[in-house]
Amino acid sequence: MAQHFSLAACDVVGFDLDHTLCRYNLPESALLIYNSFAQFLVKEKGYDKELLTVTPEDWDFCCKGLALDLEDGNFIKLADNGTVLRASHGTKMMPPEALAAAYGRKEWKHFMSDTGMACRSGKYYFYDNYFDLPGALLCARVVDSLTKQNNGQKTFDFWKDIVAGIQHNYKMSTCPTHTPRERDD
Repeated sequence: MAQHFSLAACDVVGFDLDHTLCRYNLPESALLIYNSFAQFLVKEKGYDKELLTVTPEDWDFCCKGLALDLEDGNFIKLADNGTVLRASHGTKMMPPEALAAAYGRKEWKHFMSDTGMACRSGKYYFYDNYFDLPGALLCARVVDSLTKQNNGQKTFDFWKDIVAGIQHNYKMSTCPTHTPRERDD
């Protein structure tokens, strides 16, 4: 049975970049996004096959507003004053004493008091929307894998592979349902 949609039933109407009005199924789209990037990293870049298995509990890691420190492999959640509320190394939450040693009670180094936000930098990435959250989980799991493989050594040079995955996955030729349009002339 078809469901009926009425704009009168909406509190807010938003448009995607291509001005598409739609309702996203976030759990399904998150899994599709995660799987497409994980498959790229495993098949094309040689990452651990454990990345291909994600459990429902793994998604508890995700929340909007996380920042990934690309140098340390730490994910942080900031307070509105720029101090670090909590942090994890990969998916492993930092205990209070490690959090205090790493960040103290001062502003995070990339936070700008005058604007109330972090300055843009190539040293971190903010996960601030629902489409980025699967990437946060994947990157956290990559950090876990690299930490395990390197016996805790600080080697987190994976961001170039994430960017390559983005470039790969957003090519129209990658989409299995894409067919070139035929001209009518």
